[in-house]
Formats: sequence, structure tokens, C-alpha cells
Amino acid sequence: MAEPDVISGGPPPQSPSPSDDGVMLARLNRHGFRLVMIADALMLSLVLVGSMVVRHGLQWPTYGMATYTVSFASVIVVFLAALYFGGLYEREPRLGAPPALPRVARQTLAAGGLVALIRIAMQGLSRELDVAEDLALALPLTNLIVLIVAGAVVVAANRWLVHGLRTRREGLPKVVLAGAPADVAMARAHLDANAGRAEVVAEVTDPEALPHAVRQWEATDVVVVSSRWVDDLYPEQVEAFDDANITVLLRVTGRETLFGLERVREVGGLPFVLLRTQTMPRSRARFKRLVDLVVVAVSLPLLLPLVAGIALHQLVVVRRPLLYWQPRVGAGGRVFSMVKFRTMTLDAESDGRGARLAEHDDPRVIPACRWVRATRMDELPQLWNVLRGEMSLVGPRPERPELTARFEQNISGYARRHELPPGMTGLAQINGRYHTDAEYKLGYDLQYLVNWSPVLDVEILLRTVWVVLARRL
Repeated sequence: MAEPDVISGGPPPQSPSPSDDGVMLARLNRHGFRLVMIADALMLSLVLVGSMVVRHGLQWPTYGMATYTVSFASVIVVFLAALYFGGLYEREPRLGAPPALPRVARQTLAAGGLVALIRIAMQGLSRELDVAEDLALALPLTNLIVLIVAGAVVVAANRWLVHGLRTRREGLPKVVLAGAPADVAMARAHLDANAGRAEVVAEVTDPEALPHAVRQWEATDVVVVSSRWVDDLYPEQVEAFDDANITVLLRVTGRETLFGLERVREVGGLPFVLLRTQTMPRSRARFKRLVDLVVVAVSLPLLLPLVAGIALHQLVVVRRPLLYWQPRVGAGGRVFSMVKFRTMTLDAESDGRGARLAEHDDPRVIPACRWVRATRMDELPQLWNVLRGEMSLVGPRPERPELTARFEQNISGYARRHELPPGMTGLAQINGRYHTDAEYKLGYDLQYLVNWSPVLDVEILLRTVWVVLARRL
């Protein structure tokens, strides 16, 4: 490593040996458990019980203590689930971390709304069944409002406390500034003017020297101040840093912010965005999986007769084999066997052209099956792939390994569409056509990854129905 490429202010630190408590905590963190979950549950419980004591003293009306205990425990579980699926238990970088209270308030409001709906439903059901207590959610509306507001405050306070304890235990974030010399000098001046938030341990002006500097100085954060460095660092080096729990921030200029960037962070008065190889946090990916299972379970009574009817038609027209299993590339680039009703002849690829995308009026399609393919009913067996976790209801459509290898070689960033399980339908399918170029479809797929929400999934599913009915394929 050339001397001008790395500038620092002292000798590298000595690594302390990890304690048994630190090792145990790291193991718990790897399994998704956070100690702050216990603190949140305790503080939310105190808010619930305290609000009841303030209003009613120690003699609570209407229900017995057992009913109150079960109700309060259920409400706490709903609130913790909202916090978890809202990403509040993801590893949050300390440098440039956004304020916790607005994020927490959104999740407690969502949890409170869900609890209110459950409360109304249980009250109606208890009246229908003529049971006053057994099915009741013993939580007065006033106390629920108090929990939404005060709960947001105490959970945000827990985040502030955890941040302070972490800084006291680990010290300030150790930052490596990386970029062109002029950009590094400007960033250093801004950070020096905001002393106490971070410690700059090294300055790197050569991308190849960055990994060594990070290891040498045991950096916790890499602040990239020259946008042209992204081509040298992304995705391999960023992924390596992410695996080592090292935060990578990229300074954005006015030009980049005009592109509609969201979640911009502030460090030393400069705007940055967080660079990650995974667009969707693990908690949101798990929530998406939960939504899939709920939608399939609710829709199954309607879908089973439809699948049976299409299967009977295919058995008469196509005969055996009824199903077609084909290797496709799924989440993380792993290959799985995708199933669908067979709509093509058995010798569909015997012409020697190999794997290729479907075409408009594809001659390989059996004439009597064209309507099955046009309405996408041939995709219904993929519900089996969804139940197995190999696919999702909504996501980028899976491609064959041969085609995927070709696209990854020719289209920059194509592999990012494999961050999530592929879908039975997707944003590219409702906006594009069978013959739409793969690079254009990639734009839709990446837009979906960045903007995913349950509402977006429902919108895509509903629009898929319209696309099928309108035969706009």
C-alpha cells in the first residue's frame, strides 16, 4: 500500500479480547434476538398497567384479572411485531442514524390501529355468541390512545439509551474517509467541526487500499465522499464490509438528490445514503413471507376449484405429463424446480435453438392451450412453490439458469433482482409484455425491491387480474 494513499493520525488500535457476554450477545443477535426487545416489552407493559392504575386505581372494572392479563399480553405482542416488521430491530448504523421517534411513532400508530380493529371484531363476535368476557379484548380506547403516544416515546427513549450504552462500550464510530483528496479534505473539515460524533482514523485516496485500511484501523464505518468510487466498490467490496458489520455511506451531491433519493442521512452537515447489497431488510422480507401465507390461506377455498378445473381441461387436451417442471433461478441465485401446467409440445426445444424467451403467438404452444397461457392459468401450480418458500406471490419473474447467466453478463445489476424470492406476477409483468426487453424489465424489478410494501403487493395482484381479463400480455 503506497504511503500517500492512506493518511492517519496514530498507530492502529489493539484489539481487545471479546468477553463471554459479548460472544453470547453476538450469537443472540445472529438469530434475530435483541435485548432491547425485552426493554420495549417491559416499558410498554408499564405504560399499559400505569394508565389503568391512574384511571381506576387497583380495582379495575368489568373484567377479571385473568382477562386483563391475556389482553395486555396480546396487545404487547402486536406492538412488538409491528416494531419488528417495521425494521426497528434491524442493526442500525450509528453514524448518521435518523431520529428514532418518527419511525417508532409510525409503527405504534399502525399497531394501535390493528388492535382497535381486533377489539371491534371481538366485541361484535362476543355479542353474537352472547359471551361477555371470554372473547373480550380488555383494553379501553382511552388507554389504547395513551399506549400509542406514550409507547412511541418510551420505545424511542430505549433507542436513545441503547445508542448511549453502545457508544460508551465501543467508543465513537471509527471512520475511514475514502475518495479523491479534495473531497476527503472537505469531508474532514465538516467532521472536525462536529467533533464528538465520530473519530476519523484514516483517509484513503486509492480504492485498492481501502480494504487494508479498514482492517488495519478496525474501522466501524466507511464514508465514501467521491461518487465515482461506487464502480470500484459495488457490489463485492460493499458486500464484504456488510458481512463484517461495517457501515458504508456514500456522499450524494445535488445531482444525485434530483434523482429522487430517499432516506438521505446527515453526517457533519453533508448528505449521505447508506450503501447495502441487500435492498430489503430481513424483517421486511419475513413480513412479506407472512403476507404471502395469509393471502394464500384466505384465497385457497376459491383457488382450489379453479386449479382443479384447469387441471381437468389440461388432462383432456394435453394428456400426460400434465405438469411441467423446469429449473429456474430463485432468491440468492439458487436454482429450484418451478412447476406449471404444460402448454407446449414435448419437443418444444428440439429445434436446437436451446433456451429462449417466450414469443408472441409462440408456435411451440399447443393451440387448445393458448387461452390457458393467455390468462396465465398455467402459472397456478406455482402456489406449491409459494408454500415451499421458493417463490412469492409478487416479485421478479424467475428465469432459466441459461438465460440468467446471459443477462447477468450483458446487463449491469441484473443479479440484484435475486434479492427476494421470485414471484408468480410482478411489476414488470403488469407494465411490460412478453416481448419487453429484459433490461427494461429489470428497471421495474429494482423499483419493486426499493419500494416494496404490502399495499404495493395488493395493487400488483389486482392489476394482474385486470391485465389477464384485458388480455394485455
